This record gives sequence, structure tokens and C-alpha cells, in this order.
Amino acid sequence: MQIWRSLDDIPGGLGRTAVVIGNFDGVHLGHRGVLSRARALADDRGLQVVAVTFDPHPMAVLRPEHAPTMLTTIERRAELLADAGVDAVLALPFDTSVAAWSPAEFVTRVLVDALHAAAVVVGANFRFGRRAAGDVQTLVEEGRVHDFVAEGIALDGGPMVWSSTYVRTCLAAGDVAGAAEALGHPYAVRGIVVQGDQRGRELGYPTANVPTDGLTAAPADGVYAGRLRRLDTGEDFPAAISVGTNPTFDGERYRRIESFVLDRTDLELYGVEVDVSFVEKLRGMAAFDSVDELLAQMADDVRRAREILGA
Repeated sequence: MQIWRSLDDIPGGLGRTAVVIGNFDGVHLGHRGVLSRARALADDRGLQVVAVTFDPHPMAVLRPEHAPTMLTTIERRAELLADAGVDAVLALPFDTSVAAWSPAEFVTRVLVDALHAAAVVVGANFRFGRRAAGDVQTLVEEGRVHDFVAEGIALDGGPMVWSSTYVRTCLAAGDVAGAAEALGHPYAVRGIVVQGDQRGRELGYPTANVPTDGLTAAPADGVYAGRLRRLDTGEDFPAAISVGTNPTFDGERYRRIESFVLDRTDLELYGVEVDVSFVEKLRGMAAFDSVDELLAQMADDVRRAREILGA
């Protein structure tokens, strides 16, 4: 998978392409319908599929106070796009100058001059160009001038219209099963394991701690059944996962994701990059009156996680 970080990175010998355009955050099932149509057009015409996405999210530039938390990094997005049949990704740097391009200028600069588009596929609600003046019909009309076909695909999932906003709403409510339904796979947070206060180890439940930040979406505080995957070795483990600030204990209160790998107390994961995926919520976050009460609840959490995960 090639990731081009600017128009200048695109190789000069690039032939005609089938282009998909969007933020593609999460690469949910609605996105996959768009990608599937582009892949079919590309296979029929012998084209490469290029996904155009934006870095950062346009809202972070145009209305930063309303910028959404992101479901995926550009690198993870590229992996998911590759899985869906994309050959290359253009992560177009988005700034005020790009925001000022008219729809016609965007088409000429990106689709015609840079990517030599023969086909363009977008979501039916796609808008682009200065003040979001362009839409699918604009692309169709520009295609007649510049020799490409354009289509808008509905982002439907039966009665549901899939969207990244819907996924974020599910996560904010702790509904990781709903998020997984929209994505087509469990939602995962990627990060490097850091050393925590080691209180879990002292209690007999050593955890791999991944800090959260305000830029990346994470499920609501609570305890979940899920999985931890090492990116260095590909090993995948069932886990009971806590998201929150450990309210039972005093001390530093920063939000983190703590994964207890079931039946494994021997893993050394400090400094390892991992994916932590969420399968089902077990309970909300709670403060306990004693360590004994906490331990009893943790034992029950592990039991239920084992049942859900078949571990």
C-alpha cells in the first residue's frame, strides 16, 4: 500500500485511476459500499483504485471547536482501505488554501492533473470545494468535461445510514457492539504500552496500559470484553479491558485503557505497540468501598469476559 502525503508525492507515470474521495474515518460499512463499487469499475477497466482522504480532518481547520475525535490514524485508515481493495491512498494535506479551492479547481488539481481519473465514486451525500459548493452532480458535470464518469453511492445499511458520527455516538455510549456492527469489525484503539502504577499486578491482574488522548475516540468509561493484539508479532489474546481513571484509588487521574490478558501473567509488553479491540461492554465504571469488593468484581468481570470471548 502506497501512502502519498501530497500531490507532489504522486508518481509521474501513474496511469488512469478509479478514485474514491472521503474522510474514510473508521472505513465503516457505508464506506465499503463505495469502495466495492470503485473496485468493480477498476477491475472492469484495468485501473488502480486510489482513495483520497484529508489530513487533518477538514473540520479541524474550518471549525476546530467542532472537530470530531478520530476513529483511525492515517496509517490505520490506509490498512483498512487496502483490505477493502484500494491500491494507494492520497492523504491530501488540508489547510485554508485547499479549503478555498472551488469545486472545479479541486477537480482539475486533484482528479484530472494528479490522478488522471477515469472514474470517481463518492458517498451520495459527498460535498467538496469552497463552502461545500460541490456535490455528486457537480462531479458528473465536471466528468463530462474531463472524460471521467462519476457516481454517488448511498451509505445505507438496511434502515441505517452508516457514518463515522454514528460510530462515535455508539462509542460515547459504551455501545461497542453497535460500533462493531457499523464498522464490520470490533472497534480498536492503537497505542504503545506504557508503565502504569502497577496496582493491577499487585492485585493479581497485571494490565497493559495504553494512554488515551483527546484526539482519538475511545469507548465510554467502563469494563469490556475484548482482545489485545501485538503488532510486532501478530499474537492475539482475549482480554478484560478497563477504560477510565481507576476511581477506587486516590492518586493521578488520567484516562487510560488497561487490558488484562486472560490467564497470562508472564507477558512483558512495555514499549510494544498494540491494538485493543472492544467486543462487548460488561459494566460501567464504579468506585468500590474496599479492595476485597473490587477483587470480587474483577473476578466476575474476567469470568464474563471468558464466556463472551469463548476463552
